[in-house]
Amino acid sequence: MDAQPSGRAMVSRGTDTFWGTDGRPATHLPVFDGSLPIMTEQPMVIEDSYTGHVSPGSAPQRRTVPGATITKMSVGPMDNNVYLVVCSATGKSVLIDAANEADRVNQLIGEHAPSLDLIVTTHQHGDHWLALEDVAAATRVDTAAHPLDADALPVRPDRLLEDGDTVTVGEVTLDVIHLAGHTPGSVALALTEAGGGRTHLFTGDSLFPGGVGKTADAGKFASLLTDVETKLFGRYGDDTVVYPGHGDDTTLGAERPHLGEWRERGW
Repeated sequence: MDAQPSGRAMVSRGTDTFWGTDGRPATHLPVFDGSLPIMTEQPMVIEDSYTGHVSPGSAPQRRTVPGATITKMSVGPMDNNVYLVVCSATGKSVLIDAANEADRVNQLIGEHAPSLDLIVTTHQHGDHWLALEDVAAATRVDTAAHPLDADALPVRPDRLLEDGDTVTVGEVTLDVIHLAGHTPGSVALALTEAGGGRTHLFTGDSLFPGGVGKTADAGKFASLLTDVETKLFGRYGDDTVVYPGHGDDTTLGAERPHLGEWRERGW
């Protein structure tokens, strides 16, 4: 559970450590048919002025990109981010990390996901799947995770995601990227806009503003940083947006100048 620094789909962070503003770590903690019960009489308000900054209890924020919308919501005491990606053309969608507050997650899906196809869990740490069992039962859709983290989840994944696979929802495709180190089976998902436009990376606890996710030892740190350098920074441009498992967004361009510093300090 530790993190460090500030239809159907086709499938082809204990405590959490975050980065403070002073640069030092600070510890704190079948297809959905529209019948999902809503646990509140009040509709969920979505903010369409996207800043990437959400907090537990705040309204979710929605960003519109070519071909899709990305909704970000913070849940639980560890400020976990839940992401809902919806194909604009078809309404088909994927949920990334049913982390906590199942009632709020279910309401988000029921009101803003016309057809949920899949729930992806980025890694095995419990703060990223506390609502998974309830949300999966309510929506009756498949769940997915990397095989190396699958056995630790409360719901056995229907689909196993390997490096290089793709997740397709409607006309939107997300590339699966295995990033070993924070956990053995951590994955990121990459959505690249149609026509080779900007990429949007959902990195779980593997990459944050200010560094990579927390690792247990030097070997796992080296593995994670190498994977992040080669599979993310080595592949995508500086305008790529990073959507981490906790806290605010960043870009690869903002983080790229610091890769050497991260390797030198060892975390």
